[in-house]
Amino acid sequence: MKAKERGRLRVYLGAAPGVGKTFAMLDEGNRRGARGTDVVVGYVETHQRPHTAAAIGDLEVVPRRTVDHRGTVQEEFDLDAVLARRPAVVLVDELAHTNVVGSRHAKRWQDVEALRDAGIEVVTTVNIQHLESLNDVTEAITGVRQRETVPDDVVRSADQIELVDMSPQSLRRRMAHGNVYAPAKVDAALAHYFREGNLTALRELALLWLADRVDEGLERYREQHEITGTWATRERIVVAVSGGPESVTLMRRASRIASRRSGGEWQALFVSRHDGLRGVSPEELALMREKAEELGGTFHTVVGDDAAEAILAFARAENANQVIIGASRRSRTSSLLRPGIGERVVSAAGEIDVHIVTHALAAQPKRAGDADPVLGAGRRLGGFVLALVAPALVTGGLHLTGGQAGLEVESMALMAVVVGTALVGGLLPAVAAALWSGLLLNFFFTPPLYNLSINAPGNAVAVVLFVLVGIAVASVVDHSARLASTARRARGEADALTVLSHSLLNSSDDLTGLLTSACQVFSASGGVILRRTAHEGPGSTVVAQVGDAPSDFCGGDIRNGDSSIAIDDETTLVLRGGVQTASERRLLNAYAAYAKVIGERQLAARAEVDRLRLTEVDRTRTALLAAVSHDLRSPLAAVKASVATLRNDELDLSSTDRADLLENIESSTDRLTALVANLLDMSRIHTGAVSVRPEVVSLDHSVRSALAPLPGQERIRVTIDPELVALADPGLLERVIANIAENSLKYTPEGAAISVDGTAIDDRSGLSRAVIRVSDRGPGVGEQDHQKIFAPFQRLGDVPAEDGVGLGLAVARGLTEAMGGTITSEDTPAGGLTFVLELPRPGPEEEVA
Repeated sequence: MKAKERGRLRVYLGAAPGVGKTFAMLDEGNRRGARGTDVVVGYVETHQRPHTAAAIGDLEVVPRRTVDHRGTVQEEFDLDAVLARRPAVVLVDELAHTNVVGSRHAKRWQDVEALRDAGIEVVTTVNIQHLESLNDVTEAITGVRQRETVPDDVVRSADQIELVDMSPQSLRRRMAHGNVYAPAKVDAALAHYFREGNLTALRELALLWLADRVDEGLERYREQHEITGTWATRERIVVAVSGGPESVTLMRRASRIASRRSGGEWQALFVSRHDGLRGVSPEELALMREKAEELGGTFHTVVGDDAAEAILAFARAENANQVIIGASRRSRTSSLLRPGIGERVVSAAGEIDVHIVTHALAAQPKRAGDADPVLGAGRRLGGFVLALVAPALVTGGLHLTGGQAGLEVESMALMAVVVGTALVGGLLPAVAAALWSGLLLNFFFTPPLYNLSINAPGNAVAVVLFVLVGIAVASVVDHSARLASTARRARGEADALTVLSHSLLNSSDDLTGLLTSACQVFSASGGVILRRTAHEGPGSTVVAQVGDAPSDFCGGDIRNGDSSIAIDDETTLVLRGGVQTASERRLLNAYAAYAKVIGERQLAARAEVDRLRLTEVDRTRTALLAAVSHDLRSPLAAVKASVATLRNDELDLSSTDRADLLENIESSTDRLTALVANLLDMSRIHTGAVSVRPEVVSLDHSVRSALAPLPGQERIRVTIDPELVALADPGLLERVIANIAENSLKYTPEGAAISVDGTAIDDRSGLSRAVIRVSDRGPGVGEQDHQKIFAPFQRLGDVPAEDGVGLGLAVARGLTEAMGGTITSEDTPAGGLTFVLELPRPGPEEEVA
């Protein structure tokens, strides 16, 4: 049975609401319906715009399904009805929409996928800000985070994506005419989300995202049709870098060429050998990568022994139309013997343009001293001595046999001497040994003997071949020895870096651990990180130190043989001995770089702590100023006004008026007293100056004593076993209960009761705890606000300004924790908020006492 073909997907992509995506979708539906295609409207959001509703035309509309969610009836796309109807094409608006709880799928794009799985073609709409990968970007542009997103893969899988574009100016005019939002929302939208800069950035984002999808489609087409030639759809440049100083010059040239044409891009390419022995350090590669990104390009590395072939293969794979290569640093003689990379790239480039860029180092080959020599001067001198002495000794021994060994054995014996000389002294001593051995072979073993002339042509050929083969073998042996030495050094560096990385991971930001690792790797007797203190006077400050290490830059502390490297302008890492070669210096650079990172992380951590402290201080100061400006000033003003009225002899006040004024003075004074007490308590809590004198207290007695002076305490029902006791400070406990009860009375409507009950529980650790629960019937708080209500200066909800500065619950938590207890909040099952206060219970011996 033939598998059902998956339905096609067509997406109308817009940069912002109002550009006309829904109109474009409906226009497509009407056009295809007029041609006889079975098209239905699954879901179209008209936003009560008459023009959008009129654009549906004669298209069949599938009725929406209604969902009762939390007491409200909402309409949703009816997936089951469309599947049962089975049209050829269905129009579904707003792909990123979140379905009502209880729907088959959580997201509308999942409904669309189900339609496609059923073989139904879908036409839909989505804005660029709803794509998951661009959510953070669009939030940074607009300041609005989109909660409804759709995975990029869903949109990328569309058979056709069409951008519905409109200039920012046109969209703003459409907004101003009331064609997008209701008139009441137009001004706010134009001033915030629909600012011209926002719309321009979103438009560019949509164009670039779609351009990348077009590039992906082009690459798929080229792969499917096995097209290897370059299609210059945009300026793509590959610049080959060697890691030398000229690399920056080449990258700058690539950046300038790419910038001449809109949409141009360039990539820097470094070709590494399969054996990993190309002489560029990881630090140099990191610098080149950083420079490429700074100039607006990207940096890539590929592996290949033939650099020219690897460069062209990469360029063709990236559909590049230009390649930039630096002028050769080889001499003319070397170029004649073997074409350089540039010449080979030019000859094989085909349709790709190749730029050979000159630079300051062109035609200036590296000096022998530019690289670390593999063999020291002693070994090279020993090689020349061996090249002179060994062939003579071997020849003397063979001559004593009287020619019984034969020319073949004599040649191979001398060839062994040449190979041995190459292993000891390198190429030049081996070449000298080959020439000297050839002369000895001719003089002593080829007729006529003891004469440099040769009678038999075959012997002449044998001698010449001996010399040539000897030189060739010496060259190969020397090259192999150098590669082996380079490989050993590279492996040593890699092992050292592995040790460094492992030690850093284990030691986190520990500079002492870093120095210990460096001393182990470099066999140093000690290490130190010194910071110059020239601005405070001569000398240095020791940041970290291990082992035998100098403690200052002056006074002869740094000796000959010590190795130092700058971490930054003021800080230096010094090792006592150990670092000898250039490769070890490069590795020491890595340690300095890690030390700099650790120092920066420590500075950043300290700066963050300081910032948080200053932020908290500033927030507290602001809240205190607000309290002084209102919560202190208001009762003071009320007291002053009442006193001024009482002292005014011209007023004839009745006894009732006088009583009211005195009551006003008393209540205002109580407010001031409570506010000052809370501020003082908060200050004591922050400074850790709360004095706790725990004793065994009756919770029923403490709760009733705390509630007695509170206005409205008659609405509080207390249900606590008189035998229930806790270990707490009586005064602090009454203060905690009073603050919690005041908060509950403040938020509980008139006539509603507040309940206080107490129980004893055993927690998981086996400790006995006394629990007091204060439950009100107020509006409650959101789930995210349960912790926030205990923060200082928090006043959630619609609370009158004269009801304090939001310190009551913060003081209650601080005092409770000082007594060894906890206080949390949870939702009251019947609605409202419940405070849960847990206190330790005394042991049996304490209860008896």
